Amino acid sequence: MTAAPALMQTQLDLPLFSRGKVRDTYRLDGDRLLMVATDRISAFDHVLPTGIPDRGRVLTQLSVFWFRRTASLLPNHLLDTTLEGLPPELEGRCMVVRRARRIDFECVVRGYLAGSAWAEYRRSGTMVGEPLPPGLRESERLPEPIFTPATKAETGHDENVSFSRLRNELGEELAGRLREASLRLYGHAAAHAERQGLILADTKFEFGLVDDELVLIDEALTPDSSRYWDAARYRVGISPESYDKQVIRDWLVHESGWDRESPPPALPEAVVERTRERYLRAYELLTGRPLAPAPAGPPGGR
Repeated sequence: MTAAPALMQTQLDLPLFSRGKVRDTYRLDGDRLLMVATDRISAFDHVLPTGIPDRGRVLTQLSVFWFRRTASLLPNHLLDTTLEGLPPELEGRCMVVRRARRIDFECVVRGYLAGSAWAEYRRSGTMVGEPLPPGLRESERLPEPIFTPATKAETGHDENVSFSRLRNELGEELAGRLREASLRLYGHAAAHAERQGLILADTKFEFGLVDDELVLIDEALTPDSSRYWDAARYRVGISPESYDKQVIRDWLVHESGWDRESPPPALPEAVVERTRERYLRAYELLTGRPLAPAPAGPPGGR
């Protein structure tokens, strides 16, 4: 699929609610918000000057796919995917959502020993301070999925925290609801991914409250929030390639010469295309269909 230019920012005639690393969010009437996913991409806490074409469309449409699939398990904030009067280049990038009171913890579920969990286990044989069975190897499937909440940092890295801290800050009842909902959603998504030839190694959810109702918010089970592996290439003891932006991280660390403090460099075309291909492939595998071509519109970067 030929790529349209990357969309780096939006300027709509609506009140701006927030502008994040990826999404621009606008206020609508009542308790509604408009979330628009751009093609911006970040690494090491910096937004890069080069976008990944179609990335925002993948993030939005994959979130919509999962919101609809999991609505019977837990309510979510999605109301609509269209809004009259938007420019054509935003088609497939937008979600009209209910505004919720965000719970300021990431709700992480890990089914495999990878990432920061593997780093901690190598040091101490634990995950968020809790002991795990000895002798586990990198990328090994855990005896059962584990809920590991994390603080939601505005800048810098999120911090893994114990369930007892979550319970102390939010109360027994809400903490228990978050754990139960996260594990249920992960189990449903991991089973679907397995049928599609993917392993969902871990994922993170965000939740909010609408009145007293717990709802799934932000995005769901995308390559940005989840670690997906190719099941056919999976091997215990190695770190499998993920369908995410690891290509960019590897180039920045090993080839770019960037010091992570100065403004980040532009990405080479080959790195952009390889990253784009991973996002598109994740979408196609999970949904069973390719991403529809982007509508014709003005050049990106508006």
